[in-house]
Amino acid sequence: MKLCENYQENIKLLDGMFRVGESFDLIKKEMQLKGGRIALYYIDGFVKDAVMSKLMTHFLTLTSIVPPPERGEKDIPAYRFADACVPYVETDVSDDVDFMVQMVMSGATLLIGEGHGEYGIIIDARTYPARQTGEPEGDKVMRGARDGFVETLIFNTALIRRRIRNPALTVSYMSVGRSSKTDIAVCYMSDRADEKYVNNIKEKLKNINTESLTLGHASLAECLIKTHWYNPFPKIRYTERPDSAAAQLLEGSILIICDNSPDVMILPTSIFDFMQETNDFYFPPLTGTYIRIVRHVVFLLTLFLTPTWYLLIQHPEFLPDWMNFIIPQETGRLPIIVQLFLVEFIIDGLRMASLNTPNMLSNSLSVVGGLILGDFAVSIGWLIPEVILYMAFVAIANFTQRSYELGYAFKFMRMLLLLATALFDVWGFFIGIALICLLVATNATIDGKRHYLYPLIPLNLKALKTLFFRVKKRD
Repeated sequence: MKLCENYQENIKLLDGMFRVGESFDLIKKEMQLKGGRIALYYIDGFVKDAVMSKLMTHFLTLTSIVPPPERGEKDIPAYRFADACVPYVETDVSDDVDFMVQMVMSGATLLIGEGHGEYGIIIDARTYPARQTGEPEGDKVMRGARDGFVETLIFNTALIRRRIRNPALTVSYMSVGRSSKTDIAVCYMSDRADEKYVNNIKEKLKNINTESLTLGHASLAECLIKTHWYNPFPKIRYTERPDSAAAQLLEGSILIICDNSPDVMILPTSIFDFMQETNDFYFPPLTGTYIRIVRHVVFLLTLFLTPTWYLLIQHPEFLPDWMNFIIPQETGRLPIIVQLFLVEFIIDGLRMASLNTPNMLSNSLSVVGGLILGDFAVSIGWLIPEVILYMAFVAIANFTQRSYELGYAFKFMRMLLLLATALFDVWGFFIGIALICLLVATNATIDGKRHYLYPLIPLNLKALKTLFFRVKKRD
């Protein structure tokens, strides 16, 4: 759809599209200048008041809104007015009404002038409500930068630009969602990222057919990749740290930044990538390697500790004499397998209660609730101390990595392994391990080339080494 040559008809059309007068925050400002009339459309709360006041004052000093053409300029009045009479850094001229409406709804200002014909001038003097770029609560470091991504797209790209001052850093913009028109940015290093993969990601984003991205990056992830309900392993890695995101870009990865979301998506992703943390790189190689190895071992224990313990207490003949202490003296009133599942559900219940508890009370209530419930359950015979001990370790150790998706994936696999062991004994234990390996190996990713188990499949010894050992970087 396009405008016409008649100024009044254009105003009438835009008034109807913006429904001027029905929304108090969508403002239409008409001004009578010496050379003719102009109309400004903008949303209150999105414009920079000081900038717009100065622009309006400047417009009142103009003698004409159709400057005479100069040699080499486009012979279009709107272009001449934008070049000569709009002293602002971000302006654009368009004859596409849909684009004009989208920009106004995104926070920009639309200027329609008498004599400008079918063209409108877009002044990008917008600002969004934003919080401070403080350190992310879920991704803290003992040393290093204390800034983090926020819900404003332009702030996030600026945080990355501040760390990578290289023109090869490319930030490609697009809009997704028929109603939401959510701003999306694809960031990559043009000299390091796989060009075919970049084009593939852009094509997937352009082909997304959805009404809106209601949940930001989560909705976008569901649109990008088809998931299977039975496979809980995460397909995409996220970060809220600009330093981590910048490091990934320099390694050839691609970032997808979604407006209204502080989480930046990192592509491509393998399961081993989730075990890397920013803290590893803020310490010397020896310390970083030790932290990384401990993280891998402890997190693997969250998967195998309780199923292995349950299998061993069912077959004490497998144990040497010095390990007989792990066999409980009392089994309680409930079967141990029921106790293990019960504690799994109790831990999640306490976690959800903690999330909905006011900050000043959450820590104390969680600790007191856990102690009271645990002591009461043991005293009446529902649970035995060994079950509480092992499940407490599993619950705490789960936080050795920051991905909630991976944590819950391991939780479901642990419960699957427990159930298979309870049903089929030793064979069930090994069948459960085989099913877990199968789910990991067949997990789909956005990248059709890189396997979810890379660098194990296909084998890349150098890359596999860097996942477990923190080596000093040599350029």
